Formats: sequence, C-alpha cells, structure tokens
Amino acid sequence: MQPIGELDRPCARDLLGVVFDVDDTLTRNGRVEESAFQALWRLKSAGLHLLAVTGRPLGFAEIMARTWPVDAAVGENGAGYIQVTEHALKLGYYTSDMQRAEDAKLLAHVRARVLKEATFAQLADDNWARRCDVAWDVAERAQLPAEQVDSLRALIESTGARCLVSSVHAHAVAGSYDKATGAALAARAVLGRELAAEPQRWLFVGDSGNDAAAFAFFPVSAGVSNVRAHLHALPQPPRYVSAADRGRGFAEIAEHVLRARAE
Repeated sequence: MQPIGELDRPCARDLLGVVFDVDDTLTRNGRVEESAFQALWRLKSAGLHLLAVTGRPLGFAEIMARTWPVDAAVGENGAGYIQVTEHALKLGYYTSDMQRAEDAKLLAHVRARVLKEATFAQLADDNWARRCDVAWDVAERAQLPAEQVDSLRALIESTGARCLVSSVHAHAVAGSYDKATGAALAARAVLGRELAAEPQRWLFVGDSGNDAAAFAFFPVSAGVSNVRAHLHALPQPPRYVSAADRGRGFAEIAEHVLRARAE
C-alpha cells in the first residue's frame, strides 16, 4: 500500500466518483465523524458522484439516500440500492422477488442453526431494518474473540450461505452479490454508467473484510489506516492508505483528491 499522497494528479482529475464504505470508514464508535461528513459535501460540490456501499440494512441505506449528499446508497453488502430525489424514491434489488423469497428460507435456517449451535453469537441490533441478510454482532456492542468469529463463519458457510465479516458484523448472505456488484447495479440504474467499462475512473474507500470484492474490482482504491488490522481478510489490499484512521482518514483521502484535482 502506498500513502494516499502518491495518488497522482492525472488519476485524481480523471475520477468520476467515489464509492465508499460507511462503518469505520466514515464513522468512529458508530457515529459519522464531522470531518468525514464535510468531506462528502466537498466531494459532491466538486462534481464527483458519490455512492455509499455499506453492510448496514437497506432500511438504513434509505436514510443515507434521503439525507446524505449521495447519488444512491447500497445496503446489505450489495443486496440492493436506494435513490431518493425530490420527485421519487427508487429501489432496486440484485435478485428477483422470487429468488429473495427462496433466500429468506435459507436465512431462516441459518438463523435457527446459529441460535442452537453458536450460543455465544448475538444478533446485531439493526436486523429489524434488514431485508436480504442476517447479521450478528462481532465488534459493535459485543466483542467476540477471533476464534468465535471463525467458528460463526464456518457454521454459516456449512448451511450453504456465504459469510461476510465487516469491522462490526458477521453477515449471512444467500445471494452472490457483493459491494462491487452492488455498486455496479446502482451506477447503472441511477447514473447510466457501466463501472466494469471504467473502473479506473472511480475511487473506492473502505476498511475491512467485507470490502474485499471492491478493493479487488477498483484499480484506484484507498483504505483508511485501520484497514491494516484487516489485511489478513483482503486477498488484494487497497492501493493507497491514509495516515489517519476512520472518518479522519476518509477526510484525508478526500482532501488529497480535491487538492490534486485543483492543481
């Protein structure tokens, strides 16, 4: 990983937008840091598209889409997206209604297995707002040791579901989507752009294991400095890294991008 200062002026000027994670990328202890939120507005004012891509529920993504300066918010690690304009709310899912109904049966089975066989695992307190996955708390209110997180992951995967682990949650996922495919779906539906045709024109910023697909997909990627604790879960690390952590790191990355574009 190179310091974010190594991202050069031509690359910064060619960017169309920023795709970004939320938890521990914009937030500290669950709250969006002031400098990070200001950075979003500055990036938007500079003409860059913004796509939030989070493991948080689609119910939370709707609030982000309604109140943040983003073009759309993708929730549940790529399960769907929400765009809110002054005229309408637009919601799209990665899978069909029929497939989501089938997926719900698998997730109910996973939930029952975990309840019975992993009694140490506590459901995340945001499951009430989820539509396509189930999440357990590993480092938000609870603090599970690594061996219990690994055990929970193995149990989830033994059911045929996938498991994505973020800096706060372990997710049971029934579909094949991820943050990269979810961002691509949102960009196509909301902006009319094909990310696969221009991945080098988008900067991805993240911090943990559930960002792995996006770090691999976007050639121009950056991690806030706390990503170093999750490199073991990232087959491809971010290309650049900030000196500061969490929201302050995001603000640092944004500041460098904006300064390079202005030079």
